[in-house]
Amino acid sequence: MDFALSEEHRMLQDLVRRFVDDELIPLEKSVLEREAAGGGTVLSAAERERVDRKSHELGLWGLDAPKEVGGSDLPMVAMNGVNEEIGRTVTPYTLPPDSPNLRMLLATANAEQRAQYLEPYARGEMTSAIGISEAGAGADPASMKTRAVRDGDSWVINGRKIWVSRAADADFTILMAVTDKSAGTRGGISAFLIDKGTPGFNIARKIPMIGGIYTYEIVLEDCRVPASKLLGELGRGFAPMQLRLSTRRVQMAAWCVGLSQRALDMICEYAPQRSTFGAPLSERQAIQWWVADAATQIHACRLMAYDAAWKIDEGREARTEASMIKVFGTEMATSIIDHAMQTFGAMGMTKEMPLQLMASQVRAMRIYEGPSEVHRWVIARNLLGLKR
Repeated sequence: MDFALSEEHRMLQDLVRRFVDDELIPLEKSVLEREAAGGGTVLSAAERERVDRKSHELGLWGLDAPKEVGGSDLPMVAMNGVNEEIGRTVTPYTLPPDSPNLRMLLATANAEQRAQYLEPYARGEMTSAIGISEAGAGADPASMKTRAVRDGDSWVINGRKIWVSRAADADFTILMAVTDKSAGTRGGISAFLIDKGTPGFNIARKIPMIGGIYTYEIVLEDCRVPASKLLGELGRGFAPMQLRLSTRRVQMAAWCVGLSQRALDMICEYAPQRSTFGAPLSERQAIQWWVADAATQIHACRLMAYDAAWKIDEGREARTEASMIKVFGTEMATSIIDHAMQTFGAMGMTKEMPLQLMASQVRAMRIYEGPSEVHRWVIARNLLGLKR
């Protein structure tokens, strides 16, 4: 067993760390001011252009994209180091392209779709969204009601999707729909590629979420797409969707390590400087235990995340591990960030500091990509050998 990144991957993580320190963390003041004013957690067009240009110059685009499209074809283990660093900041930035949708496309796209969608997406020339959740269905894909019906050389899609990030701006959306209701998740769900501006693909509303982010509700009304927009095999959309979800869950665990490490570093820097009742906070047992527990949990979460990433890189089943680290990572970060806020007292409650935004972001993570309760149920069901 080797629990260390290779020299090449460690150097990459160091490069991303410097990028975060030099380019993203300095933008936090502006981001926090916009969020406090009700403008959301966003970058201005000029800020995004500058950060895009710098990250591209550093060779940080397409890190896990195929080499034939200009990517570096890095394994998920290497991406864990990258995502830990990106997770340290509340500045909203994703190195193009977003890994979960990329990996789903890699697993399903045919030659035509690779040229039209995958390759420009991998190069950072297109953005994507994915529509899975539905009101009333929640984390249960078997309750999905959006239907796609074959009509000659087209598919006609009707239904609603909710909590879709980037839906209004994405160049294309990967949309999950029922094509055979009788087959359920074992052969009745298919994936489709829907281009921005397709008639019948309607943005119903923009939904403000905690943490200064927005999601969207989509209404599909006789949305007609060519048969060539079927992504992967008919009725076989559930497994690639799970691959995407596992990728995101590992990514989220790495983000949580980064967020937690940032919060722990803030405690360790502040506690020796702040005195109460004649002694520094760093001499209080409560603070010392928070620090010790945080360091221990971060170490454990990092190892769990690398284990899951390695198994996925090896082509092994890691859905249970992905559920474990999704629960452990988000709840760990919730606790550590809360202790950091408590350490800073009233200052930790202000919107001038990143802690409140970190807390909101992690709170949202405990819901999306499957709530903690569902993941615990899945883990227990697998261990107990229960069938749904």
